[in-house]
Amino acid sequence: MKSPFINLSKKSIDNVTLLLLVLMVTCSVFLKYLDSYFTTDSSINGIISFELAKELSIAQEMLSSWDYEGKIAASLSVGFDYLYLIIYSFFIAFLIHRLNEAFWKNKFLYKFGVGLIYAVFLAALFDGIENIGLMQLLLGNETQFWTSIAYYFAIIKFIILAISFLFLITNFILLLATRRTNRLERLK
Repeated sequence: MKSPFINLSKKSIDNVTLLLLVLMVTCSVFLKYLDSYFTTDSSINGIISFELAKELSIAQEMLSSWDYEGKIAASLSVGFDYLYLIIYSFFIAFLIHRLNEAFWKNKFLYKFGVGLIYAVFLAALFDGIENIGLMQLLLGNETQFWTSIAYYFAIIKFIILAISFLFLITNFILLLATRRTNRLERLK
């Protein structure tokens, strides 16, 4: 199994990663702004609370706690998330690729890193399916089916992303430790 980015040059990967970082931060700020319109006592964490409303009654409580502007903002947030999921999945995948190439090429963990790249894209697909469930709820199709679709696909998405972040953090610490060791060796 090979990374989908294996044929890209380091310069291309660096440029795309930087562009994706800027886009991701910009989108995150915009989504956080939209969240402010529908963060209530029922949905303390905004859209994340809505994604994780496992029971229809909880989702309905959130929906009824939002005013007109809140419902419009939630709908915009869910719609805009389709762009965001493309950006964050590629950004995370590029970071995994970079660290995987730096530390694990020709080693056992390399395949894990490549698998994780593909898993991140699977998480983005699950995010899209979750959004369908959320949009159905926002459009008034308030059934347990759509609440469950949103919940279970969100849970799987978050698990994949948590594993990805653990991989990134662990490898970033390894990168810092390696650089520090190299600096100390040069000083001797």
